[in-house]
Amino acid sequence: MGGARAEHVFTIINVRSPHGSRGPDPDADLHARARIRNAALHRFGAEGFGVGLRAIAEDAGVSPALIIRHYGSKAGLREACDEHVLALIRETKTESLATADPRAVLDNLARLDEYGSIAMYVVASLTAGGALATHLFEQMVTDATAYLEEGVAAGVIRPSRDPEARARQLTLGGLGGLLLQLRLDEAQGRRPDVATFMRELEHTTMLPTLELYTYGLFTTSSIYDAVLAAEGVDGRAAHAAPHDVAPDPPSPAQP
Repeated sequence: MGGARAEHVFTIINVRSPHGSRGPDPDADLHARARIRNAALHRFGAEGFGVGLRAIAEDAGVSPALIIRHYGSKAGLREACDEHVLALIRETKTESLATADPRAVLDNLARLDEYGSIAMYVVASLTAGGALATHLFEQMVTDATAYLEEGVAAGVIRPSRDPEARARQLTLGGLGGLLLQLRLDEAQGRRPDVATFMRELEHTTMLPTLELYTYGLFTTSSIYDAVLAAEGVDGRAAHAAPHDVAPDPPSPAQP
């Protein structure tokens, strides 16, 4: 990712203007709208959706009336946050999966702290439930289906018998693990800041997740074939031919 684009993404996620302390900006109204949205994203993710517009306005450096002017209501502001979060997730995942270059993944890992607020917002939305949470989750599944298929087309992901079902399972697993770890930390009296939480989660889950995705789990397809047969699915059509076969996983490290 080029420097200009990285700066653009950083600007979107963090509550600040890309023009720094320069003079009056002819697009100040548009920047105020973005500041409001980003301040709401941070507040909603940290405190839930019970937070008031006054606190969001204070964070964004605007009046509560300006929030209503731009978004109409608190619900409208939340919808804008949803759209923004979905766009960022879609962009980041597509960049990571549409290339076989590991540097794209490493670039995203280097920016993990920036994604923490996005992850916390998603957790807050799904925990709150309701129509907006359902829409957010279903859109995440739709987007995951699309960017996984882009990875298939690029030759870095194996095709699936049911791409939508695979994307749904991966989305459920990823969000479920994130939410569970948050609850376990709370039960132990730990409330790390977002950056620390994301770093700790990455440290404990990244390698085992990559191993599972890269090498798989079972040594044969016998269990899968048996379930397909029990479900009346044609096993010949179910086995999607991979672009290549991953090597055997490395032997466990010796103590």
